[in-house]
Amino acid sequence: MSLCRQSFLLLRRSVVQNVCFRVTETRNIKRWVSPTLKELKRRRDKIGPEPEKPRSSFLEWNYEAEIYAFGKRLGEEFDKKLLKQALIQREYANMQEFKAKEQVIVPLINFQEFPVSKETLSNTFKAVVAVLKRSKDLNRAQIFVKDFVLSQMNGKDVYELWDPQNPYEYLTTLLNEKGITEIEPRLCNQSAVNTILANFQVGLYSNRKLLGIGWGENIKIAKETAALDAIQRIYKDYVPK
Repeated sequence: MSLCRQSFLLLRRSVVQNVCFRVTETRNIKRWVSPTLKELKRRRDKIGPEPEKPRSSFLEWNYEAEIYAFGKRLGEEFDKKLLKQALIQREYANMQEFKAKEQVIVPLINFQEFPVSKETLSNTFKAVVAVLKRSKDLNRAQIFVKDFVLSQMNGKDVYELWDPQNPYEYLTTLLNEKGITEIEPRLCNQSAVNTILANFQVGLYSNRKLLGIGWGENIKIAKETAALDAIQRIYKDYVPK
């Protein structure tokens, strides 16, 4: 009889523990939470991603602190006044002058460029190099360019990074500086004419000397390719393949 009583007590204790465990593991989340989150996500997806905003639009933006940290990140000492001038684009300066004269129209004009174009970044970098030259000296500016530009170009073909828009015109200017004024394009070879696989070979000659040779699906493209080849041959770092 005592054995049955003990078994009953143990069984009741285990049932109570299981009930407490289940109660403890229950997540008290209201039924409205899940559909609300789904609806918010649906609305966000419908609106689309937020437009990219410039860093200066944030509340914690501190221009003076960023100017100070800019030089520290690069490990350089800049003249603070000159650096501020270098980081001001011409369009922004013109608009600031216009703001002083036309306070009514300015709020309607979106004069801030964002995202920043590659041309603006390029001009700004050149201005920063110029500021470093005036803040320190030419040698320091050259070291800066070597550390931040040439180091990234190491192992890369410069002609993969530099692609002149009009190679033939550039070649003509380059040769004129060297005293070469006459360039003769010659059609050296062609195949599969009047088909989608047409191929033309054009060579550029001066005084019966081959300057460059190129291929293309038409004569114009072959001529431009030959001009690129001639430019590569002119520069001393060109290595024939």
